[in-house]
Order: sequence, then structure tokens, then C-alpha cells
Amino acid sequence: MSPTPMPKVILAAILEQQRRALVIDEIEPPERLQCGQVLVKVLCTSICGSQIGEIDGVKGPDRFLPHLLGHEGCGEVLAAGDGVRYVRTGDRVVLHWRKGRGIEAAPAGYRWRGKPLNAGFVTTFSDYAVVSENRLTAIPNDFNPHWAALFGCAVTTAFGILDNNAGLKIGESIVVLGTGGVGLSVVQGAALRAACPIVAVDRFDNRLDLAMQLGATHRINAGTEALEPRLRQIFGDQGVDVAVENTGDPDIIALAYRMTGPTGRTVLVGVPRADQTIAIHSLPLHFGKVLTGSHGGQADPAVDIPRYVRLCLSGRLCLEPLLTDRFALENINEAIARMRDGRIAGRCLIEPR
Repeated sequence: MSPTPMPKVILAAILEQQRRALVIDEIEPPERLQCGQVLVKVLCTSICGSQIGEIDGVKGPDRFLPHLLGHEGCGEVLAAGDGVRYVRTGDRVVLHWRKGRGIEAAPAGYRWRGKPLNAGFVTTFSDYAVVSENRLTAIPNDFNPHWAALFGCAVTTAFGILDNNAGLKIGESIVVLGTGGVGLSVVQGAALRAACPIVAVDRFDNRLDLAMQLGATHRINAGTEALEPRLRQIFGDQGVDVAVENTGDPDIIALAYRMTGPTGRTVLVGVPRADQTIAIHSLPLHFGKVLTGSHGGQADPAVDIPRYVRLCLSGRLCLEPLLTDRFALENINEAIARMRDGRIAGRCLIEPR
């Protein structure tokens, strides 16, 4: 059996220290693929808010530093290790963090500056990546890779929130608190389900403009308007059927829960810092009100991604408006800075060399 054609070096963005810029440098790939591992040429990736949370240490100290990042991308399979059944050399694939079909392989053994460099089952902030088979889903080879990258997290998480966590029904009302990539996708998914009204809340007007383009019926800038009175004006005493909270701010979480109706559902997507807690009045939970956390919308990539590909090909789902900015991998820190201060309205694509 001939050896796997591994690249000599890989250009990657490395998290060396929390709350610091990523280091752009060349790393060494493993010498060969192990059982269940797949070598992928990364065509494009995007930045999810959870990666910024990793950089900022939202969940506390990171014991795996230094390590690679990224869990939302599209690539081409260059080689597969023993036991791989569901993707083949030449396949175009979505790289995703939720488990799909196939082997859950050991994380790749990279090296950087002569020392081990940690990586998870999938990473995408690099020009090549060694990925576990079950973090890859094959798609048509002529499908737009920029759209496909959003199936790694933003779209599958958002639609899974609506399907699996919130159970949003036709004509129900929804408020989306925080309209980044996931929030905007929730807005678009709610519009596909004929929800009414669809209220988008954010602190940045460019994101709210995009939310209206994607199907929101109302917009609220929480930086300039009193949020709770405005929500009560829209939803009245009955409250909202579904509240999707993306910010992780404990005060906004409590507000989302208060605004949800007696049998409504509050879905928490954003994660508070490790040192923060939320305070709610729990009695309504005993009488039909629901408060739940979402883990990637409980999406099943192997089942869901082909459905969303069909929606795109039929023209029912349009992802191009979400892709508002593009950067080279070498400029990923600039992209992160622009996400932090709101200059990026939707999802930004990172395109390796």
C-alpha cells in the first residue's frame, strides 16, 4: 500500500494563548493517516461565535493549548485512512462539528515548532486538515463551496433549533435575540416556516438590515431602544411563542424567558461566561413553559445537510446574502476583530491560500 500523500507543511491559525491574537504559522502534519482519518484540502471556512468564545476563554481555562480551531467549512477529500466508508477521494465535503456517519477517529497528531499541537475531531482554520470521518458529509461536487461552509454550523444549528428544540409551528411568533450568523439563519428558517411576527434584536443596524432582508417582520436595536417595553408592544400580554437567545448575556436570557408565553419555548444558544449565572422564576416551567439549551440544534448532519442542499438547489433557501465578507487566512485576526465590533453583518468567509 503506497503512503498517504501528505502535504509537507500546512498553513494554520493557532490559538497559542487565550485572549490573544491567533498565530499564523506553518505546522507539520502527521506522517500518515490513521484509521478513520481523512485528509481534506480546505476550500473555505467561516468563523462561528463559539470560536471567539474559545479565544476569550468563555468556558474557563483551556487545558489543550496550543491548538487549532474552526468547525465550519467546505473542502475536497484528498486521501482517506483505513476503514473510511462514507467519503472518497475527490468528494466535496462539508466539515462540521456535530457527529455524522462513519468512524470517530483519533484527533490528528500535528507538530508546531518541534512540539505537539492539539486538534479536535475537526479543524478548519488551515489550508489542509486531517479530520475524523464522522465530521464530514459528502455533497454534490458542483455545489457552491461558500454556501456549503455554512452547513458546518450556522444553518444546521439554526434550522435544528427550530425543528428540534423550539418546534416552531406555522404562524407562531418568534423573537431572535442576537443576529449573528446563527441568528440570521434562525430568522431565515422562521420565514420559511411562515412564522409571524419574526422579531430580530441586535445592537448593530447592519445586522438588523440583513435580518429584515432575510424575513424578519420587526427589528429592534437594543442599543438605542428600551427592549422589554418594545417587545411587549409587539407581542402583548400573551408573550412570544418562541424566544431564541444567542448572546449568552444573563440579563438577556432572563428577559427572553420572561417574554415567552405560558406555553412558549425559550431556547438558549449563547453561553454565559463560566463565572456567570442566570436567575429566573421557575414556577411556569411546571405548567407548560419550556426553557432549554441547544447543542447545535441537535442536528444530524448526515440527514440534514442533504435536505438543505436540495432547498438551495430549488431556490427555496438563499445563502448568498449571509456571506457578507471575505478574508485570506493570513488576515483571520482582522476578520475576528471586525466580528467583535459589529462591522461584519453576516458570516465572513476565510479562504486559505
